[in-house]
Amino acid sequence: MSEKERLGFETCAIHTGQQPERETGAVVTPVHLTSTYVHDAPGAHRGYEYTRSGNPTRTAFEECLASLERGSRGFAFASGTQASATLMQLLKVGDHVVCCDDMYGGTHRMFEQVYTRFGLSFSYADLTDPACFDEFVRDETAMVWLESPSNPLMKLVDITAIAERARARGVLVVVDNTFLSPYFQQPLALGADLVMHSTTKYIGGHSDLVGGAVVAKNEELAERVAFLSNATGGAQSPFDAYLCLRSLKTLAVRMQAHERSATAIARYLCSHPGVKRVYYPGLPEHPQFELAMRQSSGHGGTLSFEMDADLEEICRALSRFELFTLAESLGGVESLVEHPGLMTHASMPAELRESVGIGDGLVRMSVGLETLDDLIADIDQALAG
Repeated sequence: MSEKERLGFETCAIHTGQQPERETGAVVTPVHLTSTYVHDAPGAHRGYEYTRSGNPTRTAFEECLASLERGSRGFAFASGTQASATLMQLLKVGDHVVCCDDMYGGTHRMFEQVYTRFGLSFSYADLTDPACFDEFVRDETAMVWLESPSNPLMKLVDITAIAERARARGVLVVVDNTFLSPYFQQPLALGADLVMHSTTKYIGGHSDLVGGAVVAKNEELAERVAFLSNATGGAQSPFDAYLCLRSLKTLAVRMQAHERSATAIARYLCSHPGVKRVYYPGLPEHPQFELAMRQSSGHGGTLSFEMDADLEEICRALSRFELFTLAESLGGVESLVEHPGLMTHASMPAELRESVGIGDGLVRMSVGLETLDDLIADIDQALAG
């Protein structure tokens, strides 16, 4: 039995790839702020030759994250967008990608405004019904791109069912696991080939870094991602990798606390007179609650809701928050609130946003680690108008 199979999540998060430093015995992995490494002879280095290609601090984080996702190898990138862009480079001119229709606006922008110019094509489908994949797949389909939960409507995709259909046609399955983190969901175990994260969010967890990551299920895919990471130069800096590694140690306890408060706030919003609908997979009212209970061990700290007000009043309400910071991003220790239509998903055409359900009344919350009663009081006063 391998270490990945034997050790628990918290143990792997604290120990995998993080042996005490040999020379001094330091228990914290050092930050190797170097661009290059000595060769003992021409072409004979000691495992590292240039930090774009590899760095000991980044390696420690990559090994730890791969163990948490139960994958073959991990790769750290300068941003989540760079991680996504690298995965697009696995494809070739003429390839087609099936995507979930409700997805992060920055990913949609990259697909439609960058990679279509390089000969890729994309279709957007409501993949909450796995049979919908069969309607959109083509002979040239090479990848299916999933978010589960999706951003911002918190829709779930049956990863196992989609993976079975994709595998039968030789289609790669990529899952953006940013919202749940490997603590609550492990897509590779559900049949995915590649999992990616914006490590800026829950993995970093403190709003003090920008990063992305990819974990490959097998060594063949890992070799392809490794080549692209080195060739295109999007690897994460050593210091940001150190911050991510630091944060992995507390990921389990943070995710538990995020979920606890998010569940309570989702229930509170369900009974609020100014709220029409709440989107959170941890609520029994969620249409895919049973799938959520089967596919993941928790539901995360992000939720969305529709307000029963016009856009002008919604903007006033968002400006009244005091503890919830009006800002983009999610997954940090501080609570954030934002308007997808005007902020994170503003790059999507308005008609497309409306067609998938991202209307003017939609608000997204990232529930942080503040005292729950204080957060509910802040919501109450902000929505009182």
